[in-house]
Amino acid sequence: MAFLERMGSFLWNPWLLGLFLLAGAYFTIRSGFFQIFGCGRWLRETLGGLLRPRRGEKGRGLTQFQALSTALASTIGTGSIAGVATAIFFGGPGAVFWMWVSAFVGMMTGCVEKILAVRYHRRAPDGGWQGGPMCYMEEGLGSRFLAGWFSACCVAASLGGGSAVQANSIAAALESTLGWSRGAVAIGTALITGVVILGGIGRIGRVSEKLVPAMALLFLAGGGAVLCCRAQAIPGALEAIVEGAFAPRAALGGGAGYSMAAAMRYGVARGVFTNEAGMGSSAMAHAAARVDHPARQGMWGIFEVFLATLVVCSVTALVILTTGVYDPQTALAAIGAGEVTSDMVGAPLSAAAFAVVLGPVGRGLVAVCLLLFAFTSLLGWSYYGERGLEHLTGTSRWRGPYRAVYLLAVAAGGMGDVSAVWCMADILNGLMALPNLAALLLLSPQAFALLEQWLKKKT
Repeated sequence: MAFLERMGSFLWNPWLLGLFLLAGAYFTIRSGFFQIFGCGRWLRETLGGLLRPRRGEKGRGLTQFQALSTALASTIGTGSIAGVATAIFFGGPGAVFWMWVSAFVGMMTGCVEKILAVRYHRRAPDGGWQGGPMCYMEEGLGSRFLAGWFSACCVAASLGGGSAVQANSIAAALESTLGWSRGAVAIGTALITGVVILGGIGRIGRVSEKLVPAMALLFLAGGGAVLCCRAQAIPGALEAIVEGAFAPRAALGGGAGYSMAAAMRYGVARGVFTNEAGMGSSAMAHAAARVDHPARQGMWGIFEVFLATLVVCSVTALVILTTGVYDPQTALAAIGAGEVTSDMVGAPLSAAAFAVVLGPVGRGLVAVCLLLFAFTSLLGWSYYGERGLEHLTGTSRWRGPYRAVYLLAVAAGGMGDVSAVWCMADILNGLMALPNLAALLLLSPQAFALLEQWLKKKT
């Protein structure tokens, strides 16, 4: 366990986190800060597009909104509730600012990633579309090695972080709130997941299309109610976020305080893990979309990062910082003494914040959202693992055995201790991101050429 923690820390901090920021900054500058100056365009194509008749190629495959929902099914996960709370506890309020920075530049990383995913997608056996980083690595870069590297790590990550740890979150939430048996919950979760994933990407897309908007709206409505009641505390929370990012105060007399390095580390990590822009996973969902031009799907890539991190995670952060459940002095004292308990961080901290205004309903809302967020992550990652395995083997004949193993991992994860699996998932996610970021940087001229071509047609 200690070895895995050291290996994960070496991989992510600061090398890989810095690479995410640098890549996103390059894409942002290269695009002329499109996420700002093209805001009207990508909002019209995404939110505005939901109010218009669906455009794009007729036939099999996911609609653009189904592709987005499937991608969000894995990105809006337990980290949007538990991860943000943990980042604030260990990195201070300033971590939220660096989460925003990571998401801001990540919007263009997501755009480039989704453009390339559609540019190199191919016909699926059922007549729909399929693709992902392995396709643009092999066809765009001509590197079967990088494609195999990514695919192998993707399969392994899906069977650990994508299945076991999410199922464990569901079982833990229902055990603590309703007293249900973890074993029964684990088996039930596996059965329900099986019903959905056995229908393939089409059924996953249809379920995600209904479930993801509902769960996001439920969480945002609850968070919005809390923030309306605590509106007078919002300016102070924003001040603490900005101050903590650049000039963190020593919270204990003449003693220690949060460092700017800690704020950056936890904030950037949270941004990366909640929107997955640059990791390559969600690109596989977007590659299944039927769309008339790759750049159009790139707009949904921007919106995905915006919603997952700048909206959902920000609501979690502001609820925690405005309700008074988080105290910097108490947090630093516990960290310094090595006495941090599970009730002080993660989902319990978020639940306590919602309960300040909403009472027991707030705790129940957090538990329900955790359950839904984790369940939809199970659906998204099952498809990602299938795609990785199909690319590795060159055939879909192993799809059935993979699904069986995936469901067994769900059941086992719900009943067991997955601390080591969390560490391994972090490592595998990092090993997926390395070849993907390299491919995005090398193929970005193609993506920007497609974006410019599409924008000219629209003018």
